[in-house]
Amino acid sequence: MSIPSMLTLPKKELINIGLKAADNIHYQLSPGELTKQSVKRREGVLNDTGALVIHTGEFSGRSPKDKFIVKDDITAGTVHWNEFNLPFDPGLFEQLYNKLMKYLSRKEIWVRDCFACAHPEYRIGIRVVNENPASNLFAYNMFLRPKEEELDHFKPDWHLIHAPGFHADPKVDGTRQHNFAIIHFKKRLILIGGSGYTGEIKKGIFSVLNYILPHDKDVLSMHCSANMGKKGDTAIFFGLSGTGKTTLSADPHRKLIGDDEHGWTKDKIFNFEGGCYAKTIDLSKEYEPEIFHAIRPGALVENVTFIEGTNKIDFSSKKITENTRVSYPLNFISNALEPSIGNTPKNIFFLTADAYGILPPVSKLSRGQAMYQFISGYTAKVAGTEAGVIEPKPAFSACFGAPFLPLHPGTYAEMLGKKMKQHNVKVWMINTGWSGGPYGVGSRMKLKYTRAMITAALEGSLEKVEFEPHPVFGMMMPKSCPGVPSAILNPRNTWVDKKSYDKNAKELAKKFRKNFKKYASGVSEEILNAAPLI
Repeated sequence: MSIPSMLTLPKKELINIGLKAADNIHYQLSPGELTKQSVKRREGVLNDTGALVIHTGEFSGRSPKDKFIVKDDITAGTVHWNEFNLPFDPGLFEQLYNKLMKYLSRKEIWVRDCFACAHPEYRIGIRVVNENPASNLFAYNMFLRPKEEELDHFKPDWHLIHAPGFHADPKVDGTRQHNFAIIHFKKRLILIGGSGYTGEIKKGIFSVLNYILPHDKDVLSMHCSANMGKKGDTAIFFGLSGTGKTTLSADPHRKLIGDDEHGWTKDKIFNFEGGCYAKTIDLSKEYEPEIFHAIRPGALVENVTFIEGTNKIDFSSKKITENTRVSYPLNFISNALEPSIGNTPKNIFFLTADAYGILPPVSKLSRGQAMYQFISGYTAKVAGTEAGVIEPKPAFSACFGAPFLPLHPGTYAEMLGKKMKQHNVKVWMINTGWSGGPYGVGSRMKLKYTRAMITAALEGSLEKVEFEPHPVFGMMMPKSCPGVPSAILNPRNTWVDKKSYDKNAKELAKKFRKNFKKYASGVSEEILNAAPLI
């Protein structure tokens, strides 16, 4: 929806934040207009289904080492300063901000007013300023879209300014290199420069919500997908890339609440976003039909290549990056829940792709184990996914989203444990990785078995079976599960060499304990006591 009559509103308010743009302001343009402008400016092309396809330039993914938080009297004692939360000097921020405003004042800019958080009680208004129309289309797709009457009196709580063409001078501006993403909580301002990767926009706001919701509102913020059954039962899925978070939450028999970012109040789950940002590498109509059919007019596809001589996307190509993506509004998904608010979850699933073949395919966690595993955020990379990786490599990301967590991971884990106890929530670990041995020896768990395990948990079938503890990690393993061969439920039984399994299980346990040392000082005894045995 384009509203030419309102062009003076953002211009006036942009001047108030230091942006002295002249007449080249595009406000609240429709997806069609943004797509048309991108093609006209030769910044993108259309594929055979009418979606806009762009290349994000130098960066095809986030740059976590170039993400900063301004350190001041608000953040100094509350932010968990680490390799993901790097401090930035307030004076240098002012200097960089003024340079960026001067740069943008000479540019054509695109402005969009939007919301984050589907729950009206926690909704925040965001004014996004972009240097190009494609990035503004991303903001349209990913944030909640105000109704026309809501724009009449729109007041932004936060400003996000994104200028891929602006390069910082590290020697002068205090950045590591020319690109940067900086959050200033006191000014409620996010600056992103030097990178055209649109994911920085989405994760900038996510990082803000991961601070203000737990710290100020007693709402647990989560990097997870969520869906709801016909009876109103909600399930949430945590998992790092490659574990099946998007695939397993996309259930035709359940309504999708959201695929990536959610908040948990006293009695509700709500989506932060108004869209999806899905990976497209090896995308197929057969296995992920909803995402496949979402690539249509209004969608924004990033860093893919075409089959030679056509404008048909080659989803198998990694020529530019393996992190190929598409953004689209949530209503592009046929079974999306509107508004995207669900009930308190009855089941939580931690997804891991254990390439060591050690963890059981399905297991039930105690509260302490759930908090320990939540902070650990474990999966494993396999050979071929990264240069130099020739054997399985552990990957730990606190709360399944370490780069976006301004507070200590123990804060989020304690909130999770409190809600588990209060609502009697069941937490399951699902290993979508290897069985019968590590990567290269065993085989990957069949998707149909994983789906059967999740269905059994959701339907309560696993409550009727006998369990046994894992000897090293302690989680309870079912001895039977509908639709799944009993022989694969205890991973030790699937290994030919049982002594080798025992040895490797202890080695993996050591990796868990080593990783957890950096969080030990900020967590409870209950969590510490849930560590695996050596």
